[in-house]
Amino acid sequence: MTTHSKPVTPALKTLVIRLHFYIGLLVGPFIFFAALTGTLYALTPALEQAMYRDALTTASDNASETSAQPLSRQIAAAQDYLDDSALPSAVRPAPEPGATTRVMFAEPSLGAGEHRAIFVDPQSLEIRGDMTVYGTSGVLPLRRIIDQIHRSLMQGDPGRLYSELAASWMWLAALGGLAIWAVTPSPRVEPGKQTRTARRLRTRRRHSLLGLFLLVGLLALSATGMTWSKYAGDNFFTMLKAAGWGTPRVSQSLEAHDAAFDAHAEHAMADALPSAPGSLEAFDAVERQARAAGLDAGKIELLVPSDNQAWKVREIDRSWPSQVDEVAIHPQSFQVLDQVRFSDYPPAAKLTRWGIDGHMGILFGLPNQLLLATLGIGIMTMVGWGYAMWWRRRALNRDSQTLWQALLELPLSVLALISLVALLLGLAMPVMGVSLIVFLTVDALRTLVAARRSATG
Repeated sequence: MTTHSKPVTPALKTLVIRLHFYIGLLVGPFIFFAALTGTLYALTPALEQAMYRDALTTASDNASETSAQPLSRQIAAAQDYLDDSALPSAVRPAPEPGATTRVMFAEPSLGAGEHRAIFVDPQSLEIRGDMTVYGTSGVLPLRRIIDQIHRSLMQGDPGRLYSELAASWMWLAALGGLAIWAVTPSPRVEPGKQTRTARRLRTRRRHSLLGLFLLVGLLALSATGMTWSKYAGDNFFTMLKAAGWGTPRVSQSLEAHDAAFDAHAEHAMADALPSAPGSLEAFDAVERQARAAGLDAGKIELLVPSDNQAWKVREIDRSWPSQVDEVAIHPQSFQVLDQVRFSDYPPAAKLTRWGIDGHMGILFGLPNQLLLATLGIGIMTMVGWGYAMWWRRRALNRDSQTLWQALLELPLSVLALISLVALLLGLAMPVMGVSLIVFLTVDALRTLVAARRSATG
């Protein structure tokens, strides 16, 4: 008895081609827009430095670290400027001679991660600027606007779905394109031939070659973009935490530390650092202790503690080599209670840190930013060529197999495996899962419409 199994390779090829087409057609605009805004973000650091130069630099002659006044006086100058004695929520001492100190205040009108920053000349105590800053990278208003557009279309959490949609599918589009290129003979077109088919084949060749050239960058951007997305990102960090690979943080809780606290050490430290925890002089003491504990990066941030919490001081230099160590300091004794060094991060946490910083153009400075801009322009070009191919093929009135037709031509075992993989990906990346259902629905409707036209035509 002879059994006939369905051929796997042609059906799989058809499925990959059709899925690649749907990603390009339906997700392509979101990928294009994310690439456009990401390119603008990558190209604006130098412009931002020029626009806000007065706030970022001092007017003092012969500025040096030794000529800087104590941090407490710089904070007092910011309070005088605001006519408000409230303590700042964070302070970033001037990272180098000639730079200003950022004294950052929380305000109810600001969004998550935003602070009102008063820029103070460390030598003269002159107020050099007053503006809203955002995030650990401390971006200023220009890049903050671009960042909000890139991340969420300035629509908050609902708007983040667009960037998550783009990141969730871009890696699969890239790998699908690689698979199509590998199994499809390269089209040969006579030089100078200008028929519609010839132009489409030339465009396809350019699209494929550019995709191959950018493949690693596409995968990296997609993976790192998903790490801070709403749903896939939350799932990713939950998995890292469950595996013990999450980013370690210092404990700021005083209850656990006070239970084992050495009273004699506390007495000695209090004698050496006689500052009240809520006084401005406490900032000076905390900065000294953090430096003594080994935080030697130029860029550090002092985070003011809430009740029953320790001070947190962290390095915030995310350029290579990464300097992101942090310490927790007792608010009364100023003893170092906990410390985390980047060298002690699990490998997955280090890769995550480097990936995010590379995605933001911070890790390797200008070369990193130029690489991101090149990737962004390349992605926009590929999407444009993809739409050109679709339009020219559409003009030729060529029908293609649908996703459903390709799926139903697969052997049952292969179909079951693909369904399982799709389910797992959909659970890990919910936006991808929901949009896949949309793809299949659109494909089914298209099939029904085509069938009715054939029946009535």
